[in-house]
Amino acid sequence: SMPFTVQPLREAFAAIDLRLLDAAATLRAGALDRFFNLVLPLSRSGILTAVVITFAHTVGEFGVIAMLGGSLPGETRVVSIAIYDYTQALDYGAAHRLSFILLGFSFLTLLAFYSINRRVLRPLQLR
Repeated sequence: SMPFTVQPLREAFAAIDLRLLDAAATLRAGALDRFFNLVLPLSRSGILTAVVITFAHTVGEFGVIAMLGGSLPGETRVVSIAIYDYTQALDYGAAHRLSFILLGFSFLTLLAFYSINRRVLRPLQLR
């Protein structure tokens, strides 16, 4: 999932006008001040986009989890592997229920992210 995180972050950081950072430096703003007061607020949409895309990609991840042993009996249980196990056991009802729960969780999480995005980023863009 790293490429899904890096791409929006790289684009957001590249879109920052370096003249703003130079102007802040001439006003004696330190590196941390410039980062927290300029870079982070200006790249907030890219950060939220990276979080949403990475979440959407990893919530249903199956291949890596299956290869790395994501379902150790009595220790760990990942939803995507549980759905696979129920399907292999021909318990389609349980697989459907878990799939619906995973879909609902993903939808509600993305809805919350978009709601936060609208509330947080709109005022920043109107300034």
